Parts: sequence; C-alpha cells; structure tokens
Amino acid sequence: MIRVKRIESGDWRTVESFWNAKGTAFFRLPAGARIKVRYGVSFLGFDRQEQVLDGSNFKKLEVGSGSLANARMQVRVSQTTDVTYDVYPGGVAVNSPKVPF
Repeated sequence: MIRVKRIESGDWRTVESFWNAKGTAFFRLPAGARIKVRYGVSFLGFDRQEQVLDGSNFKKLEVGSGSLANARMQVRVSQTTDVTYDVYPGGVAVNSPKVPF
C-alpha cells in the first residue's frame, strides 16, 4: 500500500509501527533522508538497518519475526517534506515494490 506522510525536519519520525508483527517497506525519495528500524522502547531500544536514500534506488526496511515487542520504521529529513513509501504488512516475501513510485 503506497502511503504519503508529511515529515517534519529534525529528530527521527515514526511512519509505521509494528507490535509482534512483520512488515516490509520500500523508500526512495527524498534524497538524503535517513531511514531505520527501531526496536524496543526509550533508552532500552536499539536501531537496525539504518540507510540513506539516494533518490534513484529503492531502499528496503524489514521488520521480521524478531519484533516480539515494539518495532518502528522511522525517517529523518533535513527539511520538512512529504515522504512516499510502499508498505506490506505480514510475512510476505517482497523484493521490490509492486508499483514503482
């Protein structure tokens, strides 16, 4: 499902949350934006899969069976902008977005 969210500049912003669930998302724009998966809560949490978007290639984030607690896909941008991404809930084996955006 393709989604568009307005992201305020500054700190990390959550775009998708998972509780004991799996999910996959693809991001491409804006170039220079940073994406990651954050597991856990507060200072007890840890980050995985941190990547920087280049504006031309799709970057994939996955929340797998290891998310027995809270997992969040997060984005950080240098200026307020819209972020478009394609998210697939559940344990589907997806290697690229079904519809290029």
